[in-house]
Amino acid sequence: MLKKNVEKINGFLFVIVLPLLLFAMSYYGFESSYTRLKTSEKTPDFLFSSVYAYRVIPNYLSVQMTDLMYNLINGPLSSFKDFLSKNGTPFYHGLFLMNSVFFILCSFILNAVFKLRSTGLILNLNARRIIHLLSVFFIVITQYAPTNCDTIALFCYLSGVFLTLKYLDTRKIVFFSILIGLIGISTLVRETACLNIAFFAAVFFNIDDLKKGNYQIILKIIPLIIAFLVPYLGLRALLVQDETTFVEGFYINRNFSSPFNLAGLVFAIIVIYFIYKLYTEDENRRIFGKYFFFSIPYLIMITLVGLFWEVRLFLPLILTGIITAYYQFKKTSEI
Repeated sequence: MLKKNVEKINGFLFVIVLPLLLFAMSYYGFESSYTRLKTSEKTPDFLFSSVYAYRVIPNYLSVQMTDLMYNLINGPLSSFKDFLSKNGTPFYHGLFLMNSVFFILCSFILNAVFKLRSTGLILNLNARRIIHLLSVFFIVITQYAPTNCDTIALFCYLSGVFLTLKYLDTRKIVFFSILIGLIGISTLVRETACLNIAFFAAVFFNIDDLKKGNYQIILKIIPLIIAFLVPYLGLRALLVQDETTFVEGFYINRNFSSPFNLAGLVFAIIVIYFIYKLYTEDENRRIFGKYFFFSIPYLIMITLVGLFWEVRLFLPLILTGIITAYYQFKKTSEI
């Protein structure tokens, strides 16, 4: 009994307390010249224009959390008003609180994923915790460019990865059905929802089946694509404003001319290279290769309209690489 209680306490400290402290350090301990969100008195107007306007769930939560923090600072937490005012605005504190919740949920999902059909090294509890901690660190260090949507989108993406692996393991239609709904909802958060389709395709797609005339995988992927396209195109049809555009801007020239952006690209390449070196099974290596192939549209988009210095854009690929390196995949020839 005592041993079980100690393990529960250790799990609580490792999955919740430690990640939360790291997250707080990134928001309040490390000042960044890259963003001015800490001085925003209210939810910034730019979140409701350009491509940000299509991220309706994070924007709604940002407004609600800003109002909540304003009421708390001027109400129950009024005795801490001076301290809180010196370290941020109601918007920034609300952003931290909102992102913290979804960051902890990401930690929970990572813990659950690593407990699935683990292979080799992370069958050992201590090794699994080291891999988990490494994943958490990658999330934390990207927070020098905090947004109101990336942590929520990452939680949705990791949830989709978990559902895909559960469906692979059990073939229960309930996990596939939830995945369809999750993709539809997460598209209202950020466009990274499309990467859940890439991961599902990477796990189940088999070229040999197509050569034999087995097109079941295509039929499986179509509902996922529809679940992404309906809200994606629907939002762009409904939110028609002069200041609302499909993208924030085209930054391809800056990505290959700025030393900061080039540093971000090199960082991502090196990290993914060393993650690739962790693979010991050919099957895992093939699946990660297929995932990279199906993620090409996403990679093209972040090259055109994203900034490489914001390495958070590469975070789904980095975490997927870690997950697939240590998961024991079944044969995927039968869908």
